[in-house]
Amino acid sequence: MALNPRAALFDLDGTLVDSEPRSFAAWTRLFEAHGAPWDEALIRSFIGRRGIDVMADLLHLFPGMTMEQLQTEALSYVRAADLPPLLPLAGAVELVGRVAAAGVPVALVTSGGRDYAEEALGDVGVRSAFTVLVTADDVTDGKPHPQGYLMACARLGVPPAETVAFEDAPAGIAAVRAAGGRCVAVATTHGRHELAGADLVVDSLAEIDWPVTLGPAYDNDRSEHTWRSAR
Repeated sequence: MALNPRAALFDLDGTLVDSEPRSFAAWTRLFEAHGAPWDEALIRSFIGRRGIDVMADLLHLFPGMTMEQLQTEALSYVRAADLPPLLPLAGAVELVGRVAAAGVPVALVTSGGRDYAEEALGDVGVRSAFTVLVTADDVTDGKPHPQGYLMACARLGVPPAETVAFEDAPAGIAAVRAAGGRCVAVATTHGRHELAGADLVVDSLAEIDWPVTLGPAYDNDRSEHTWRSAR
């Protein structure tokens, strides 16, 4: 069915920008600097989540370190000049442009910090298309909690049931669904089988037309009584 949403919401990392090689390198540097055990599956499990939430879960692996110290050190690795550059993912810039050109408001809901989000959107040339940014700095509960998506919808003045969100990770899909929105997943960081909670899974955003075509609608009633409280 064709869906003509009143707003479009985008994740950032893995959805609009190819940042996972950079994130993976930064995380591994943090673990190796402290001799903390890690494997690829562990670091992949961080995708879509706020860094602060990840570090809170793993603080026991870094004895003697505080959350503030870990955050400062992690950010220093993320900003290292020798890490892979941020590049737009296929079809991302074009899709954001088509949505904005159609007069549909566009919001960002990211687990990254505000400074990083502003810089990344500016680097790929789409910052002006976004009327609302909800970042890790704005929420108390990160993905998979729906707070970020509820907050973005409230700021846009659009109920979640009348929006579509674009995500790349199970945590983000869960957040969208818990908020009551429709979700398109792009298989950039996860296999299609890991993204089964989305309404539609594509290999790249270059496959998406606007208005977007999704499968049968599902029940969004669960969100109708909560979205306004997230302002």
